[in-house]
Amino acid sequence: MSEKVDVMIVGAGPIGLACGIKAEKTGLSYVIVDKGCLVNSLYNYPSNMTFFSTSDRLEIGGVPFISHNPKPTRPEALEYYRRVASSWNLNTRLYEQIELVNKQQESFNIKSSKQTYSAKSIIIATGFYDLPYLLNVPGEDLSKVKHYYDEPHPYFDMNVVVVGAANSSVDVALEVYRKGAKSVTMVIREEEISPRVKYWVRPDIDNRIKEGSIKAYFESNITKITEQSVDVMTPDGGITIPNDFVLAMTGYQPNFSFLERIGIEIGDDEFKTPVYDETTMETNVSGVYLAGVICGGLKTNAWFIENSREHAELIINHISKRP
Repeated sequence: MSEKVDVMIVGAGPIGLACGIKAEKTGLSYVIVDKGCLVNSLYNYPSNMTFFSTSDRLEIGGVPFISHNPKPTRPEALEYYRRVASSWNLNTRLYEQIELVNKQQESFNIKSSKQTYSAKSIIIATGFYDLPYLLNVPGEDLSKVKHYYDEPHPYFDMNVVVVGAANSSVDVALEVYRKGAKSVTMVIREEEISPRVKYWVRPDIDNRIKEGSIKAYFESNITKITEQSVDVMTPDGGITIPNDFVLAMTGYQPNFSFLERIGIEIGDDEFKTPVYDETTMETNVSGVYLAGVICGGLKTNAWFIENSREHAELIINHISKRP
């Protein structure tokens, strides 16, 4: 038999947890389902990552976030959100993927990889970190090509190509260079390093490129990847670079197909912004809400933990007032 709840929350990231906490406080029955682990996106961040924000701006549920640093690290964040889930005894179902959603008059029938549910409302808080942008070139399926970066150790004494010019690409290039990579080459589609790169990091990458410690090809694209090399088209023509690993830090995108299968309309603007009411976060599908980063579509720098925690309150308040 289906498990019946008032609210199905898809995504066990910080905003999904915030929605669960608000549902708990309001007296609504709920379940938080995620295809990965708790705060799966944060878990996939680089092991040495430091947040932009101070710990107080990442807090949810009234649980204090104490950091030993001016800005918290990934391990501290993982520990904090584990503590939040435990403190509130949140009803989480991890490593469980939502496969099918059907609306039946006043409720939704939901099939996951493990069981079925019946929910009056659905909150989608899946973020955008699950689907990397692909290079779409021959050889991208080789095991040497990575779209997620963890730590620099595997790339010691290796020839590494880093694709991209934003914060993640710059951080990766600098770290593997300093941890002993034989060579680090950046392949950058744009004509310069992104202006959004952290201001305290920008001089470092500019100087490493200027002195030649890190080679950078601007206005360039990878055209082919083999086990031993990478072909790159530059403004001066094609070149071949000896290569052991390609770290494609090309960014990520929301799972638009999942939204569309539910019936959520996607805007025709350049960011493919999903349709929702900013005052309630309800989409064009009655009873289905969006929360967190996914609200921005491809504009993944529009919403963060800091400014989307309030989505939980808007959504649960609206749900609790429905007939």
